[in-house]
Amino acid sequence: MPMDWDKLRVFHTVSEAGSFTHAGESLHLSQSAISRQISSLEDSLNCKLFHRHARGLLLTEQGEALYRTVHEVFAKLTMTEAQINDNKDRPQGPLKITTTVGLGSLWLTPRIKEFIDLYPDIEVTLITSDEELDISMREADCAIRLTTPKQPDLIQRRLTRVKAHVYASPEYLQKHGMPDKIVDLHQHKLIIFSDDTIQPAPNLNWLRNAVREAIGSNPKKLLTLNNLYGIFRAVEAGVGIAGLPDFYARESRSLVRVLPELEGPGYDAFFVYPEELKGSSRIRVFRDFLVRKVAETRF
Repeated sequence: MPMDWDKLRVFHTVSEAGSFTHAGESLHLSQSAISRQISSLEDSLNCKLFHRHARGLLLTEQGEALYRTVHEVFAKLTMTEAQINDNKDRPQGPLKITTTVGLGSLWLTPRIKEFIDLYPDIEVTLITSDEELDISMREADCAIRLTTPKQPDLIQRRLTRVKAHVYASPEYLQKHGMPDKIVDLHQHKLIIFSDDTIQPAPNLNWLRNAVREAIGSNPKKLLTLNNLYGIFRAVEAGVGIAGLPDFYARESRSLVRVLPELEGPGYDAFFVYPEELKGSSRIRVFRDFLVRKVAETRF
C-alpha cells in the first residue's frame, strides 16, 4: 500500500517539532488528530517511528531513515513550487536568507527595509546564526558567509574583503588610557572569541595571538565571549579592547581605533545559493541589492 502524503506531511512536521503539541500548532490540528495520523502511518509500515518519553519524541532508527527521505522530498517540492511561482517580471514568493549573527544584526537588518520596499511581494525570512545552515538541503535559499563555501554544488559570488582593526570605546580609553604599542595591551582588558565555539569567520582571535607573540605569554586580563556581536556590544559598553571588523565600528560611529597600524588578517564575504536557484528572480534581485549595498559600505 502506498504511503499517504498527508500522513507523511504530519510525520515530517512532528519529526522537526519534537512533539505532537508543537506539530499540532504548526498544522492547526489537535494533538489527538496528530497522534492518530502517526499511529496510522506506523500501522501501515508495521514499525514504530518514534520513541515516546516524558520530554517529547525521539525518532527510532526506522523513523530516522524515513525522515531523511521525506525531508529531501519536501525540500525539493518546496523548491519546485517556488520556481513555478517565480515571476521574472515581478519577483514574488518566499526568500529565506541566512548569515552570521553580527553581519545580520548589525549590517543587513537596517538595510533590509529598503529591499522589502523595493520588492513587496517577496516574503523575506532572515535567519542569523553563526552555524552554517545547509543551503543544498534548503534550510535557507541563500547565505552571506564570511568563510569560503565548502560545498561544491553552491554558486558563490565574492562580495568584498572585510578588514579588521583594534577598537575601544571613548569611555574605556578615558579610564584606562590609550596604548601606544602592542605590548601595552598586556595591561589592558582584552575581549576575545571563545576557542570552543564555532567561529563565523577565520582568525577571530588574531589580536590575542598578536599580543601573545609580542609579550611572549598570554595576556593577563581576558573576557571571553562566544559571539562576535556580543564582543562588539561589550566594547561599546566600555568593558575592554577587541579586534573587530571595521564595518562594526562604522555602524557604531562611537568606537575609537586603537594602534591604527595594527591590522587583522581580514577575510572575504561571499553570497552563496544552490545551482537550482540560479534562474530565480528573487535570488537575482537580492544579489544585485547586496552588491549595491556592499559598494556603499567601507568594509
